[in-house]
Amino acid sequence: MRTKTASAVLALAAALTLTACGGSGDKAEDKPAADVSAEPRKTPITLDTPKAKPDLVLKDTGGKTYELVKETKGRPVLLYFGYTYCPDVCSTVVADMAAAEKKLPKAEQEKLQIVFVTTDPDRDTPERMRKWLDAQGGQDIVGLTGSFDTVQAAAKPLGILVEKPKKEKDGSITVSHGAQVVGFSPKDDKGHWLYTAETTADQYAKGLPEIVKGENP
Repeated sequence: MRTKTASAVLALAAALTLTACGGSGDKAEDKPAADVSAEPRKTPITLDTPKAKPDLVLKDTGGKTYELVKETKGRPVLLYFGYTYCPDVCSTVVADMAAAEKKLPKAEQEKLQIVFVTTDPDRDTPERMRKWLDAQGGQDIVGLTGSFDTVQAAAKPLGILVEKPKKEKDGSITVSHGAQVVGFSPKDDKGHWLYTAETTADQYAKGLPEIVKGENP
């Protein structure tokens, strides 16, 4: 896919990867309401205008205050907004990133920071997030939770759509969120790359060595 402008790419990716997941999140029959099969093929998309890292201050899974800009300064970062009750998309994305990270040399693994920000903070307690992230193989992934308004405000400048969880008449809860992952360079702490929900673990693994160095995959 050719990138004409960063805003155009973000708008397209957001439209194609908005995932609405219904139900309580505990039922096996829950399915995503959006089709994400027609996403851009280039992996990752390189943005011609880098995006600023969100000045996001939330709580991590240990209950400590986590300042994203401060904690990840000078480090390569993969940032994803999702939630633990998501029936399939979120677990797949997180598991693929975790699997790809483990393929890196140990020194590069220690440099890379994957950050998961919940879009369903009322239900995603720190304890639940830690267990869920660990279950996806993401023992090194930072999980963050806090005010929904804070999360939504941080996602918006990145072109990631995050909508407030909605309780349906049948008691189920629908959570709509963009499924893209933003990659930040350690050189300038800005978002240069965009992954979509269809990115595989092998595709992540192929590009991460360059991203860790702040170079285009």
